[in-house]
Amino acid sequence: MLIKRFDELSGREVYEILKVRSAVFMMEQNIHYLDMDDVDYRSVHFAEADDAGHVTAYLRMYEEDEDRTSVRIGRVLAMERGHGSGRKLVECAVGYAAEKGYRRIGCDAQKQTVPFYEKCGFRSVSEEFMEAGIPHVRMQRAL
Repeated sequence: MLIKRFDELSGREVYEILKVRSAVFMMEQNIHYLDMDDVDYRSVHFAEADDAGHVTAYLRMYEEDEDRTSVRIGRVLAMERGHGSGRKLVECAVGYAAEKGYRRIGCDAQKQTVPFYEKCGFRSVSEEFMEAGIPHVRMQRAL
């Protein structure tokens, strides 16, 4: 499991992360937005890769508030769904956040992924809203 802050990532790791994010969010889900945002610079990046170094599951985590009590995860993806790699990655991020002393972890979940996050201990804390043309729900989990 790769767990690194942005400045710790190698050029190859950044490339593989951006490649898989583009494959899922831009190509597969047809979302048109600039994926490379400044949030990446202040995030901790979690990834699993195959033996060739290609990222197979990924998420990023960043502080949500100035009082440093909560974090958010985003850009959560697994290239092969239904095999447990996404859940393993989320649980790893939850454990990391708890170890660092955060009290909450949140995400903006695409509506179709709400059951996945519920299985990971998250609960909905908002009504449905649109983001990048896709229905989302804000979710949280206490740590």
